[in-house]
Amino acid sequence: MAAVSPGVLMAPIVSPVKVEIWSDVVCPWCFIGKRRFETAVAQLREKGVTDPIEVEFRAYQLDPTAPVGAPTPVVEAYAKKFGGTERAEQILNHVTRVAASDNIEFNMDIALRANTILCHRALHWVLSTHGASKQNEMKEALLLAYFTNGQDVGDLDVVLQAASNVGLDSSALRTWLEAGEGIDDVRSDLQQALDMEISGVPCFVIDGKYMIPGAQDVDVFVQVLERVLSK
Repeated sequence: MAAVSPGVLMAPIVSPVKVEIWSDVVCPWCFIGKRRFETAVAQLREKGVTDPIEVEFRAYQLDPTAPVGAPTPVVEAYAKKFGGTERAEQILNHVTRVAASDNIEFNMDIALRANTILCHRALHWVLSTHGASKQNEMKEALLLAYFTNGQDVGDLDVVLQAASNVGLDSSALRTWLEAGEGIDDVRSDLQQALDMEISGVPCFVIDGKYMIPGAQDVDVFVQVLERVLSK
């Protein structure tokens, strides 16, 4: 190791603040929470905060029993869960308005509820092969596929197209998924959620110590991040 000359100050090594977000691709509040968290980070940057913040997405399934390969119009799925079509439409209209206020386009009239295991496996592949930043892009692409474009995110070709859209090698991902990889990674995330008593998403866990449940207002995320960074 090279010697350091006297009087030369070494810059401190700053470890990134690690934020793990448990969420599902078909969860409207997860998309809204993602956008609000990103807005909070952008506001911190505007304030001159330069501390690195690394975001990783963890798997959570709102409906792990959803059949694979059999998507359902989201209105029908919500009607079964919430007691009828009228109530389902009220809920969907509400989240659509909230999303619009956060500059997200929801087209719930064409959304297809699907099993998300394939999405979560793909997100693990992206994280392990390309890192957290590219995983964030893939997550965004899958959310847009479901909420905005009305695509079946349980379909392999849709997941691979999302990967291509963010500049990933969809052929390599196809090979990995068709080999059955990533299932243990998803199970590990689900078990961690149980161990931490996470019963709803989104759930933001900062440095393994601080938990923020739900799609909080931007100001809440800013306050918590400032508190963590100050320590």
